[in-house]
Amino acid sequence: MFVLIGYGVALGCIFGAYIIHGGNMSVIIHALPTELMAILGGALGAFVVNNQPKVLKATMAALPALLKGSKYTKARYMELLALLYDILQKARKEGLMSIEKDVEEPQSSALFKKYATVGSDHHVVEFVTDYLRMMVSGNLNAHEIESLMDSEIDTHHHEAHAPAAAIARLAGALPAFGIVAAVLGVVNTMGSVGQPPAILGGMIGSALVGTFLGILLAYAVAEPLAGLMEQKNDEGTKELQCIKTTLLASMQGYAPQVAVEFGRKVLYSTERPTFAELEGHVKGKK
Repeated sequence: MFVLIGYGVALGCIFGAYIIHGGNMSVIIHALPTELMAILGGALGAFVVNNQPKVLKATMAALPALLKGSKYTKARYMELLALLYDILQKARKEGLMSIEKDVEEPQSSALFKKYATVGSDHHVVEFVTDYLRMMVSGNLNAHEIESLMDSEIDTHHHEAHAPAAAIARLAGALPAFGIVAAVLGVVNTMGSVGQPPAILGGMIGSALVGTFLGILLAYAVAEPLAGLMEQKNDEGTKELQCIKTTLLASMQGYAPQVAVEFGRKVLYSTERPTFAELEGHVKGKK
């Protein structure tokens, strides 16, 4: 919703100022189809060439999510920390081997079913169970697991960053495609120098629309999308860091209540529950 509102404000103010100053919208409307064909067609072709199929697929999958609000809310983080607390509490009371079945079959685990939001997120479940499995095996120490976690989180971040980087590169190229369209318009105008001034003026105006559209699409449409993608990417990384910090605290001997407090502290302040909120939520889920 905010994306559409932002676009509405940006385009409304830009074209509104043009109209207030006496601008003729018919010139832009007349030139719009062919200029967009040249700019968007060229940009789309270059976009396909510039990115691997997996990046193209990831970009297409990421675009619809930009129109939705963030799923990383305070309620989600409280549920995640409550899940981790229950798992660690069970391991502490009954031994690490007691969570082996939960780790191997999370889809049928009562612990994961109890927390439907994070328990149905396969990225979260896979990350949690992979490292709980290592904790149960006892073959790796905390420092080794931390290094492995950092590597996986870094890989996740770079992979999720690819669509944002692709859109950012597209934004950087759009003004150039606008210039290409404008140059073609000028070439067309120069071939019609014998026409009356009114016709030549219209042709020059149409050519300049190409430059305008290239810059507009770059900085009012594509660049903001890339920035929003990057912010959403950072939120996904932060969730994994929260899990990492909680599990490592448990491996270092801290009680489950203290371990989830470690995890709570790494969250962004806008979504971080207070100590009292988290404690009340954890106790309420028992």
